[in-house]
Amino acid sequence: MSMRYSFLLFIITIATAGFSQSKTTEHLHEKNKEAMSLFFYNNTLRMLNQSGDKEFDALIKDIEKMKFLMIDKARFGATDYKKLVNDYKSEAFEEIMTSRFEGKNFDVFLKEEKGKTKGMIVTVNDSSSLYVLDIVGSIALDKITSFYKSLDEGTEIGKRIKDFTKKSD
Repeated sequence: MSMRYSFLLFIITIATAGFSQSKTTEHLHEKNKEAMSLFFYNNTLRMLNQSGDKEFDALIKDIEKMKFLMIDKARFGATDYKKLVNDYKSEAFEEIMTSRFEGKNFDVFLKEEKGKTKGMIVTVNDSSSLYVLDIVGSIALDKITSFYKSLDEGTEIGKRIKDFTKKSD
């Protein structure tokens, strides 16, 4: 009998975990099926850090899971971006920070519950792509550009992600 309850609890956990990501991000991915999409759990991110980079471990310590989308801007304009921002705000995400780093615009949105960050959206715009990081959990606001830079191909972790996506193609 306890095995049945354990199985039921497992199914409920899986079902509720799927609903944790933003509905706006899911809708964005459905509309942009050609977008590169990656999904990471905290332990997946730690596995990418095979060199044991303590700074990267500190960056990801409060991330439960993250969906990463990369959308070609040829199909996604300024009007689309304004609608995207409004859709996130309608899900109770608050715009917290805007910054520029190495020619990219970063916008950060937080969803809090009882004073604790439950979710974070980071959008990164450059001239050719829109990157969306939909995070269950959080990253320190002053470390967002460092985290993005770690995911970019210029680092060991970024190279591992690029290598992995090439194998998947």
